[in-house]
Amino acid sequence: MVFEAFGGTRQLTETILKATPLLIIGLGLTVAFRSKVWNIGAEGQYYIGALCGSIVALTLPNLSPWLLIPLMLIAGGIGGMLWSGIAGLLHIKRGMNVIICTLMLNYIAILLVQYVARSPLRDPNGFLPESTQFSAAAQIPTLFGGRLHLGVVLALVLVLVIYILLWRTPLGFKLRAVGSRASVARTAGMNVTGSILTALMLSGALAGIAGIIEVSYTYTRLKGNISGGYGFSGILVALLGQLHPVGVLIAAVLFSALTIGAEGLQVSLQVPAAVSQVIQALVVLFVIVGDAIARNK
Repeated sequence: MVFEAFGGTRQLTETILKATPLLIIGLGLTVAFRSKVWNIGAEGQYYIGALCGSIVALTLPNLSPWLLIPLMLIAGGIGGMLWSGIAGLLHIKRGMNVIICTLMLNYIAILLVQYVARSPLRDPNGFLPESTQFSAAAQIPTLFGGRLHLGVVLALVLVLVIYILLWRTPLGFKLRAVGSRASVARTAGMNVTGSILTALMLSGALAGIAGIIEVSYTYTRLKGNISGGYGFSGILVALLGQLHPVGVLIAAVLFSALTIGAEGLQVSLQVPAAVSQVIQALVVLFVIVGDAIARNK
């Protein structure tokens, strides 16, 4: 399994590519979870981000890539942010549970994207429920002619950005204070509801950005099924990374390696790829149990 994930340039490249959306989503969820905002809707935010970015790509296919790619990323981020904001407003205005709201919005987002790919944006000349292929300008550029793309660099930059945000800015202090003890933060004059909404929308924005990056590079068109469970795996990545950007980076690579390794074993040894999911769950379970034991000593 280790060889399949790290045994050569090709294997290492695949591991990095698979880790990129996990890392971006995990970083966004780190912001939310640090604030004790349990955003379980990254999957839906990923889909909506992919949808919004795809609309830009299909509407402005001839725009310069220097303008089009940033516009797609911005649209994807705004889409994910607004989608998560729905759950935030329902929680703040109506007192609805964030976990339930974000979870239910996942299914709505997935069904919405499937409908759009099957009807309004469907390729009229194709036989599958998918849009026309993105123009070359709308496809995330690769680095040095290889398979690694600009999204990998963006993900690494976001590790530093999220670290600075959480530990070196007043906003980050407020978010962590609200997550540590909301009642104390409220007594200190902090806007707790505003912090909750901010954390939720930031995490949604990053999930949306991950969505359009993946669609632009991997699929080069909008499809009904574009995730592979990245939004849900991102939750485990954030928890395994101990809600720290560097830890999330390591966890994303680990999860990606397990997935790539299992896929390789499926081909070479006929081992079911689902084995990686079992291993991932066990790793997270052991980390959580070990952390709980250490805290109670």
